[in-house]
Amino acid sequence: MRFFKKIKRSNLTYILSELVLLFIGINLAIWFNNWNTSKKINEAKAVAIEKIIDEIENNQLEVETVLQNNYIVLNAYEDFKNLYSGNTSVVKADAIKMQTLTNKYPGFFTVKDSTLIDEGQYLYEGSSRINLEIPTLTEIAWETTVTKNISVEFSYDCLYELESVYNLQRRVQVEIDKSADALQKGDIESLMVILDFLNQLGNDLKQDYEALKEHIKNCS
Repeated sequence: MRFFKKIKRSNLTYILSELVLLFIGINLAIWFNNWNTSKKINEAKAVAIEKIIDEIENNQLEVETVLQNNYIVLNAYEDFKNLYSGNTSVVKADAIKMQTLTNKYPGFFTVKDSTLIDEGQYLYEGSSRINLEIPTLTEIAWETTVTKNISVEFSYDCLYELESVYNLQRRVQVEIDKSADALQKGDIESLMVILDFLNQLGNDLKQDYEALKEHIKNCS
């Protein structure tokens, strides 16, 4: 009887040991799985943030180019506007004024012929040429981050700022497209209004880009 009791105790100890080992094994497996999942999520977030920063920097360069070009167009038109005689194909000015403007804004007005109409005053016939920068501001990195559900791992503040920046970027893109339409229609006055508003939005977007590039580092 004592022998059987020893066997039973031994079996019970063995079973308990196996259960403890099984419990430890399961918990280790769960911990490792969670660690591995967390590692993959963090890696995906790091890649997403890197791609978004690259996208923002590329878009920022495009916006800066647009703004610089717009300032030239706006200033050139402002300087020529009071000299136009009836339309943008004829300019009335003295030779020095005309030379100054053509040097300041090369290519904006091309002179084809000139006629002396008064002492020192000429009618310059030619054409005004407006060149616009019409880029497409991308949001592929951000859309991919949302589509892949990586964005759910970002904090609320981070998501709010990202969505805010890309919303403003879309508004800027709308104005860029509107400027192209106005130029194509030859509606110069409307074009100038659009470019002025576009520059306001563009400057706001540039500031938001800079802020986001700093804050997005905390999203990881």
